[in-house]
Amino acid sequence: MNLKEIKEMINLMNENDLTELEIEKEGLRVKLSKASASVSGQPAPVFIEKERLDSAARETERKEAAKTNVQEIKAPMVGTFYRAPSPEAPPFIEAGQTVEIGQVVCIIEAMKLMNEIKSEIRGKITEVLVENAEPVEFNQPMFLVEPI
Repeated sequence: MNLKEIKEMINLMNENDLTELEIEKEGLRVKLSKASASVSGQPAPVFIEKERLDSAARETERKEAAKTNVQEIKAPMVGTFYRAPSPEAPPFIEAGQTVEIGQVVCIIEAMKLMNEIKSEIRGKITEVLVENAEPVEFNQPMFLVEPI
């Protein structure tokens, strides 16, 4: 972010009578805040606070950008999500594994019935979004899949 962009943000604040503006761009967060108007009639000073985003925030941004070609396996019903057929069994699928169409990816317990949920997508599981034994809502994303 260069000085010209910061001056444009200050002008934007002044034109729209804003007292605070925060912008993130390319791993840099800039926060502008204006003190209350001074008695002398001079414009209030603008304070600039720059902060480098931590690696976790940059990783989140990278994941968001990568999600553009990723599809979701969503919960078809309300219930309790289980990753495995029993507590001692291994999970049906893990992040990094390939899932086939029709392959069971989890179980959702609804009204004391165990419902096997099958994938409608062939691809690589990039992320499991729900923890074991957590409740899920209808249409809630449970897995991210990168189609193959």
